[in-house]
Amino acid sequence: MTTADAWSLKPATALLVLADGSVIEGEGLGATGAAVGEVCFNTAITGYQEILTDPSYAGQIITFTFPHIGNVGANDEDIETVDMASKTGIRGCVLNASVTDPVNYRSSGHLDQWLKERQLIGISGVDTRALTALIREKGMPHGVIAHSPDGKFDIPALKKMAAEWPGLEGMDLAKDVTAAKAHDWSETIWEWNKGYGASDTAKFNVVALDFGVKRNILRLLTDAGCNVTVLPATSSAEEILSHNPDGVFLSNGPGDPAATGEYATKAIKAIVDKGIPTFGICLGHQMLALALGGTTVKMHQGHHGANHPVHDHTTGKVEITSMNHGFAVDSASLPDSVEETHVSLFDGSNCGLKLKGKPVFSVQYHPEASPGPRDSHYLFQRFTDYMQEAKSA
Repeated sequence: MTTADAWSLKPATALLVLADGSVIEGEGLGATGAAVGEVCFNTAITGYQEILTDPSYAGQIITFTFPHIGNVGANDEDIETVDMASKTGIRGCVLNASVTDPVNYRSSGHLDQWLKERQLIGISGVDTRALTALIREKGMPHGVIAHSPDGKFDIPALKKMAAEWPGLEGMDLAKDVTAAKAHDWSETIWEWNKGYGASDTAKFNVVALDFGVKRNILRLLTDAGCNVTVLPATSSAEEILSHNPDGVFLSNGPGDPAATGEYATKAIKAIVDKGIPTFGICLGHQMLALALGGTTVKMHQGHHGANHPVHDHTTGKVEITSMNHGFAVDSASLPDSVEETHVSLFDGSNCGLKLKGKPVFSVQYHPEASPGPRDSHYLFQRFTDYMQEAKSA
């Protein structure tokens, strides 16, 4: 599959080469070089900067279905990595329209320069509708995104690179994006004309186990009255308990949950067995399911976007949610002690669970709404309610 270039006589300065040998031509932006990963598509129409800095996308090349990416520029407020200077593990992005000069009062620079600074490769001028249709039909392909300003590429080498990449199954990527050491978090949510605030009072001590946590998740925990301590993904139950937590949060993150679960589930099971209120999101949801006896499966095309309808069995409501995952919890694998609380209205896949009789729950989607709707902010209140009940008891 090759994108027609009838609108331009310029040679292609970027390629997306798929494992089946397909070569898609376009205009390069951002960093130069080549990177290999799994090609997915995201249907959100806002929040491209949050998406491009979400560690949950490590190992992936993101195709934006919305054509106008970059038109509001980039800034330092919409970054989701906790360490703003760190890499997220994202391999690149695929765009339809060329990036225009930014027109937004919050912009501090052009997306092209921002991508260069973060060593991310971009390609524009691609028929993203056709690429999305291919992914929907055949699943998420392995691919190489390459940018060379002189238009010279070793296409056979790029095809070989794409074909030989092993894929995300079996990959533990949380270890690549987790915190290097324990640290505290006090920043609160963004407010109009104020920016981000800082909390000086807290009711609850929460340990956040970091599998690739996003800044806005930590902000919402802080805003809900939590004093948050972030620990590396490899932390033991003893290390977690040494902080005397009122609750434990299991964060989002990338890669194959079964691979990460080989070391993470032991600590999670110990915390759950002690009855400590526990809340998981995304990879944290999958980690909790594995710790409780469930299994996970690789999805055909994954869920990536800010418009995914989910039914909450506990409230009877339908929420529009933000999602980013290529693996899912197998509902049929959950033991009788676990209740399925949320399901996707797109495909019926599991999107939430609760351990019966204990203050332990999780959701597959991203309730922090960065980017995306705020329908699910109530989950942070549910977590603090569980902690208050435990303290009162």
